[in-house]
Amino acid sequence: MKPAMESAAEESAEQSRDRKGCFECCIKCLGGVPYASLVATILCFSGVALFCGCGHVALAGTVAILEQHFSTNASDHALLSEVIQLMQYVIYGIASFFFLYGIILLAEGFYTTSAVKELHGEFKTTACGRCISGMFVFLTYVLGVAWLGVFGFSAVPVFMFYNIWSTCEVIKSPQTNGTAGVEQICVDIRQYGIIPWNAFPGKICGSALENICNTNEFYMSYHLFIVACAGAGATVIALLIYMMATTYNYAVLKFKSREDCCTKF
Repeated sequence: MKPAMESAAEESAEQSRDRKGCFECCIKCLGGVPYASLVATILCFSGVALFCGCGHVALAGTVAILEQHFSTNASDHALLSEVIQLMQYVIYGIASFFFLYGIILLAEGFYTTSAVKELHGEFKTTACGRCISGMFVFLTYVLGVAWLGVFGFSAVPVFMFYNIWSTCEVIKSPQTNGTAGVEQICVDIRQYGIIPWNAFPGKICGSALENICNTNEFYMSYHLFIVACAGAGATVIALLIYMMATTYNYAVLKFKSREDCCTKF
């Protein structure tokens, strides 16, 4: 009976050690996750997806509105159509680039987090690794500044569509509805510089303008441009987080390269 009890006690102790070892392993794995880079990657993917997807569809809707209402002559907006088509191809490239770049930065975050966790172990950094990490810092800063410009540029169509929408709301208001002054309320799309001044008609007034605001193309394009602008803003925030993460990662690798590295973070 006694040997059986001792055997049961040994099995219980062994199971306890197994559970403890599994728990410690899970804690160690969770401690090695670069949460800042992970959050930035999710935010970056979401922002770029919103910007590229919604922006692509909104640009197509904008061309349809211009062709149907503001510039009936194809030669007047031929250059604009080419520019929009080029921007749609650029969107494909942006989506592909940031998908790969986000994965690379996330992998670099895992690599550097391991360097911190194994600061006193056999983990060694190389000059090549520090150079690559420094390159990521520089490239992320450049992309952050560039995306600030993209965010500002994406607000331009939102501003333009908002002006058209607010003009339609003025036409619908009780103070102007049913009066002769309604037909004098106009929107001249030529003043934004997207079509030349000799484009016909270029300017829409009154009830015709109100009908444009009620079309599906206008409604969808307006809201998609808003979402695309929000996506660009989310990408800017993600790149700011990446800036801090890559700068910290580079500092960690630089610290690891010192021979007198003896202080634990």
